[in-house]
Amino acid sequence: MKKLFFLLLFSAVFARAAFLNETKKGVSAMTDIVWNFDNFETIGGNSITALGFPKLIDTPKGRATEFDGKQDGLLVNNLPLTGFDQFTVEVIFRPEAGGLKEQRFFHMQESGSQNRVLLETRLTGDSRWFLDTYIRSGETDQTLFAENFTHPVGQWYQAALVFNGKEMRHYVNGAKELSSEITFSALHQGNTSIGVRINRVFWFKGAIRKARFASRALMPEEFLQP
Repeated sequence: MKKLFFLLLFSAVFARAAFLNETKKGVSAMTDIVWNFDNFETIGGNSITALGFPKLIDTPKGRATEFDGKQDGLLVNNLPLTGFDQFTVEVIFRPEAGGLKEQRFFHMQESGSQNRVLLETRLTGDSRWFLDTYIRSGETDQTLFAENFTHPVGQWYQAALVFNGKEMRHYVNGAKELSSEITFSALHQGNTSIGVRINRVFWFKGAIRKARFASRALMPEEFLQP
């Protein structure tokens, strides 16, 4: 009888722990912000200002927005990382050959300050690229310049920038490339530019299908698939 009691007790505790874990996962997923670049009306419920003539294209995993690397971009009057002490930014994108050597394809900046978060590409001249990420917070800034981690252009990739409250690190297709400690304060309201830096320089040539923003440091197994 005592053995049965402890067995039932253990089963109840295990079931409750599993339930709480799944509930936590569900609540966390609900707080994620997802932007799909499949139209020019709204992104994540926010209105869009289009620069140049970006195009909608069909891909095996849904529509995406294509940028010409010269004048195409999108401006959104929203900063999805606002208030996040920790965060993950993911972008599903396809860099193309023939663009500028330096391209700022995802730029989030606080209004009235230089505080910002950027994801950038660098083309190497041999039809390859590498990820360059940047955080500026007050008097502190940090760049992760992954020149030793190059990738072929013309393919779909997942890029992620993660900050866990102490360290920033970035990934391509779930593989960690670089990391560094940085002091960071949560961003206030601001704006986002896609396909170009906010001040309309360093245009991106390629396509972007999706972005996701989480208020926590995601693990690689939680990342989107390209």
